[in-house]
Formats: sequence, C-alpha cells, structure tokens
Amino acid sequence: MNRLAVRPQPLGIFALPAGYLVLPPSDKPAAGPALAALLRGEIPAEWPPEWQFYAHALAGKVTEALAALPPSNDLVTRYNRYVLAGAPADDLTLHTLLEGELACLQGVAAFTMGHRREPPSLDGATGEVRALALVAHAAAAIEQGDIPAADRHFAEAIAAAAPVSPALAGQIALNRAELAMQHGGDLALITRWLQQAIDYIPPESLSEVRARAAVQLGQLLQEHANGQRGPLQAAVRCYQEALRYYQRETHPLEFAFIQNNLALAYLAMPMTEAGDRLRGAIAVQALRAALSVYDPDQHPHEWTSTRLNLANALQYVHSARPAEHLLEAVAIYEDLLQRRDPIADPAGYARILANLGNALAHLGIFAEARERLLQAEQLFAQIGDEPAIITVRELLANIDQHEAVGK
Repeated sequence: MNRLAVRPQPLGIFALPAGYLVLPPSDKPAAGPALAALLRGEIPAEWPPEWQFYAHALAGKVTEALAALPPSNDLVTRYNRYVLAGAPADDLTLHTLLEGELACLQGVAAFTMGHRREPPSLDGATGEVRALALVAHAAAAIEQGDIPAADRHFAEAIAAAAPVSPALAGQIALNRAELAMQHGGDLALITRWLQQAIDYIPPESLSEVRARAAVQLGQLLQEHANGQRGPLQAAVRCYQEALRYYQRETHPLEFAFIQNNLALAYLAMPMTEAGDRLRGAIAVQALRAALSVYDPDQHPHEWTSTRLNLANALQYVHSARPAEHLLEAVAIYEDLLQRRDPIADPAGYARILANLGNALAHLGIFAEARERLLQAEQLFAQIGDEPAIITVRELLANIDQHEAVGK
C-alpha cells in the first residue's frame, strides 16, 4: 500500500495546487523546521532541496514547480506532477498504479479538478488524508443540495485533522461555519465553529484563515450584541486579531472594512466607564484609518458611509476640543448633502440634515440648525417615518428652550 513517508503532511492548508502536493522524504537539517512552519500555515525561511518544487507552487510558479520535481519516476513524484500539470489522461494511468492513502489523495485531486464525478473511497485513509477526502465528500454533498450530509462530513474531517494538522482542522471549521451561514444555520453553532477555527490555528502563524474567521465572528457578535458591552468587547478583540494579518500595506480594503467595524463596535458600547472616553477617541482614529484607504471615486459607498460614521462620532464622542470636532462634523455633513440626492434617497438625505441640524445646535447656531431640522422633518413626513419625526421635533424643542433661556 502507498503510505506517505512524511507525516503529517501540510495537506489542504494552502491554496491549490500546493494544498494537494505531497512532500517526499528529506534528511536535510532544514526539513524539520520547514515542515513545522508549513503545518502552522507559514512559509519556511529555508527549504531542503527536495522541497523546492513546493516553494515554487506556493509562489504560484507552476512551471518552475514542475521543473523542480525530482527526475525520478517514483509514485509520489508522478502524483505531484499530476497535481501540478492537471492532465486528465494521467488520472487513468495513476488510478491503476496507486493504492492506499496516495490513491485516496489522487482521487481527491481528480475530483477537485473535474476529472472524476465522485470523491474517493475513505478506506484506509487516516489523519489529514482522511480529512481532505471528507472535505471532498462534503463538496459532493453540497453539489447535490444535501447540506446536513455536508455538515456531517465536515465534522468528521475536523475530528480527523485536529490531532495531526490543527491548521487544516481550523480551515475546515471555517468552511463548516460559512456553509451554515449561507443556509441559515443556528447562530450559536456558527459562533462556536468560528471560534473553533480561531482556536485551532496557532496565533503566531498570522494565517489568513484565522483572520477571516476572526472577522466573521466579530461581525456576528456585533450584529447580535443589542448594545451589550460583553459581546461588543468580544467583537473588538476579534477585529484586533484580524488586523494582525489584514494590514493597510498588504490588504488595504480589508483593513479599512475592519477599522470601520471596529469603530462602530466601540461607539455602540454603553458610555458608563472611565475608559469609554478613550474608546471614543480610538473609534475616531479607526474611522480616519479607514478613510485613508477609501476613495470617493473608487469606493463611493464605503467612503460615504465611513465619512458619515466619522461625522456622527465627532459629534457625540467626548473631546477636549468639542468645538473643533463639531465644526469638522458640520463640514462633513454639508459635503455629504452635496453628494446625496433628496429625491432618490429622501431618508438618507433627511438623516444627514437632522444630524447637521443637531451639530449646528450644539455650536449655538440655532437659526441655521432650525432650518435644517425643519427640512428633515418635512422629508421624514413625506416617507412616513414617525420615530424620526418625533426625534427631530425633540431637537427643535431643545432649540426653543435654549433660545428662551438666552433672552
């Protein structure tokens, strides 16, 4: 039977084709540290000569990877050549030659590349090989619309991978959570699986899978926090974890998205503790960081939304220079009004008017504040937004009281 000489293998941890390649034996000193790094989801600092083909594959250089394969025609090399070259005819040849786990792996690769209609048998497969085959079975179940079967395959795959390849187990746990999210799965289970994905993958690896799971978990916690401090704090920790990987220089759009969400999570926390003032300042900084990426021409929706969030934060967050913050908020609201169509989006236009009126009132510019608020009230009345009308009228009443005191 064809069993793999190097165990465990970093199967499924990296994108294809590297994720299906098999490492041949190596007695070089670099082999041990390189394998340990790969199993964490990291790129090794040094490679043994026998594994240079894998390094090329990770870099997306398939031609160079093929050229770097050993000149021998042993079964592992033939399997790796099949994964890299992807020739359907080679599937038939290898199918007659391979046995055991290598045959199972080749069946996974053939199914993934569309050379076979069915995933391979699980007989004799163990550890990360069995996990990868189970993922193929889950994919087949998804294609057939059998989501419960796919979930069962994912659960078995996680159990098979966890003892030998935690990074692969984390990847599968994320896949399981994402499948449940797509099909309206139980929120508590999705949350558990996302946390499982984060826990399995070593934090020192700076894995994109871990970061992606952290973002999704943060979003779920934030969306269902209902203003509770605990879930919002947990969401903040998730976003901070994700920002270890999604940095401005390497992933600018993801960085901006997370910074915006981070700010909103901070701003949604109840302002009851001494540290809340600092959180407000951090929220403003996070929104400015997001706006350092978003461009009004390339990302008009994200840029507009984040600028509006910044203006709202400047208006309500404690500051040692409240007048400066209010003036900046007013300038942003005025600019956004020029970019918003009151006919196409009366609700959005009215909300900006109401926020602008409130900021002007805080600055003591009551006449202009009243004018903006009356415009907002009229638009809210046109669309029948009664709660918004009540809020605007309360703001107008506050202006009347301030003016009465000032007389």
